[in-house]
Amino acid sequence: MSTYYYLLASQRFLLEEEDLDEVFKERIRNYQEQEKQIDFWLVKQPAFLEAPAMAQVKAKCPQPSAAIISTDPKFITWLKLRLEYVLTGEFESPSATIPDALASLQLA
Repeated sequence: MSTYYYLLASQRFLLEEEDLDEVFKERIRNYQEQEKQIDFWLVKQPAFLEAPAMAQVKAKCPQPSAAIISTDPKFITWLKLRLEYVLTGEFESPSATIPDALASLQLA
């Protein structure tokens, strides 16, 4: 089982109002220089929100939603400090209610 950390917001906010392209380009460049595998994903309508345990989180977020999911909690914390109007948290996957997060990612 792995722990995934997420930053959640409306699709409009994450995909249209915020300029995340530069953030992702810089992070990818840095990972390539360090020969590190990518550990973050931008996902539209994340499947983990359908788990019963995530019902309260889903109710707090405008729909349709989008999430940045990572195995690095520091990256999510850094994004939270940079962005406003977002929710953050974590989940374990695979679990009884959340399937393998990487297998079910629908990338944006």
